[in-house]
Amino acid sequence: MRIVVPQSMASMDRDQWNALVGDDDPFCDHEFLDALERSGVVGEKTSWIPSHVTAWRGPDLVGAIPFYMRWDSYGEYIFDFEWAAAYARAGLKYYPKGVVAVPFTPVTGSRLLLAPYLQPALADNTESADQNAVSSGREVAGFMLNALVDMATRADLSGLHFLFPRKGEHDFMVKECGLLSRVTHQYHWENRDYRTFDDYLADLRSKKRKQVLHERAEVVGQGFKIEIVEGEDVRDEHVEAIWRFYLSTAACKGSQPYLVRETFELLAQTWKHRLVLVLASRGGRYLAGTFNVRGRHTLFGRYWGSEGYFPSLHFECCYWSLIEYAIARGMRTVEAGAQGEHKFLRGFNARPTYSAHWIAHVGGKRAIQDFLGHEREHNEAMIEGYNRASPVKSERSKF
Repeated sequence: MRIVVPQSMASMDRDQWNALVGDDDPFCDHEFLDALERSGVVGEKTSWIPSHVTAWRGPDLVGAIPFYMRWDSYGEYIFDFEWAAAYARAGLKYYPKGVVAVPFTPVTGSRLLLAPYLQPALADNTESADQNAVSSGREVAGFMLNALVDMATRADLSGLHFLFPRKGEHDFMVKECGLLSRVTHQYHWENRDYRTFDDYLADLRSKKRKQVLHERAEVVGQGFKIEIVEGEDVRDEHVEAIWRFYLSTAACKGSQPYLVRETFELLAQTWKHRLVLVLASRGGRYLAGTFNVRGRHTLFGRYWGSEGYFPSLHFECCYWSLIEYAIARGMRTVEAGAQGEHKFLRGFNARPTYSAHWIAHVGGKRAIQDFLGHEREHNEAMIEGYNRASPVKSERSKF
């Protein structure tokens, strides 16, 4: 087995790379990572320098890790700014560091990509899997991790941070490879065998059900037309609207946009089959909308924006239309991004998210490990507390 670090995603064969990507991991697609590089939002002159790791057996690509050298922590959503500050106070260097993640994208997915026949090795439950495949897959994953640690040591990185891996991958890295575990949380909507949106409403407490109906009626009352545009129906005018909305949100938050217009244009050219846009129009003009991405079982809400304040329109475009879309297609989950307690109040339940960390400095590792233990207790108690009070009746019934 050998390790190769390609110069860019463009130098990788698209079909070979995508063969490693699961059907619910759209942000690991070659097309997405390549669009980030080609549009210049990662790469030279940015703080995200791609150094992807690939593993080969003869002519066969058997594994890959989407890896980036980092000089800051922006766009990661697993926050370690306090760790960097503590290093600085101790006279230690925290940057550069290494990150295994999808830039600017806080969604759970595979971070140790394996050939399809090896993927059972890192599944959340391997009891019923072929044990030869499990053993071989873990060998490849361990080989790539060791190579990455060697790279980090040679480059004098303070650590390696695997952000939002699937639980099976997290457990492998923590239990088998000795990495530190971090548990945070997000709010996810889950399809509990709903056949219609009304079935979902029936699973909400009365007060919340009335709130949803009021919010949807308020959007209709303002004269908005809600349109879902996906796949081959995505056109330049839709990309133009989404770009306007993306800039509007950045301006409202006073933040620097991570993406550029070319990023959206490239995705609309090469990645249409993954796109689901929710657009709100009035008088023939798009005034608000969301940019969303579909996997096989999961719908990922990513970017929202509008050209003004319109009561309840955010909830329609970010939640209700997406939930209705997911139910109609038998999808299991809607992930609407990081943070946002307002999601919980509208039927998204608290779910753990994970990261795994290799820390080079012995003293730094000890301090971070102690912090993570306390943080984990707090987060696990918070997750349980939220879900005990869930507005979803079937969730509350678990307790």
